[in-house]
Amino acid sequence: MKVEIKQKPALRVGTIRHMGSYMQINEAFKRLGGIAEREGLFKLKGAQMLGIYHDDPESTPVDKLRSDAGIIVPGDVRLPAPLVEQRLPAGSYACTLHVGPYEGLGDVWKGLLGEWIPSSGFRVEGLGYELYLNMPGTVPKEELRTEICVPVKRS
Repeated sequence: MKVEIKQKPALRVGTIRHMGSYMQINEAFKRLGGIAEREGLFKLKGAQMLGIYHDDPESTPVDKLRSDAGIIVPGDVRLPAPLVEQRLPAGSYACTLHVGPYEGLGDVWKGLLGEWIPSSGFRVEGLGYELYLNMPGTVPKEELRTEICVPVKRS
């Protein structure tokens, strides 16, 4: 697994909460996409879809897993209902790129959090996210590009 430590900017994100299996967050993304399209959010500078994952699926019951489908929006834009604002801090992030179907993302998370982080000299310092660099429907699923970013500090 190739991991880079990157300095990421602070992000303001309009989100829709999903409770349950991370593999079913696509329903929240469908709702988010409809709102973002209707409200013109995709046309805004820097607009990009991302997913925020709050809980460890290895230790949290599936029905208690919290995740958020989100879109990055500039600070001066009013968020339409029912989007909820979340802020992701700037800082050092351990980042890795996954190319391929979203079904493979769980294994990448396991490798990053379960193998790379423990042996890296870093510790996790906050919420990780997936940044979707392209979208289904625009490329074949084998060409989907997702950057996984986890905030870290030296141990």
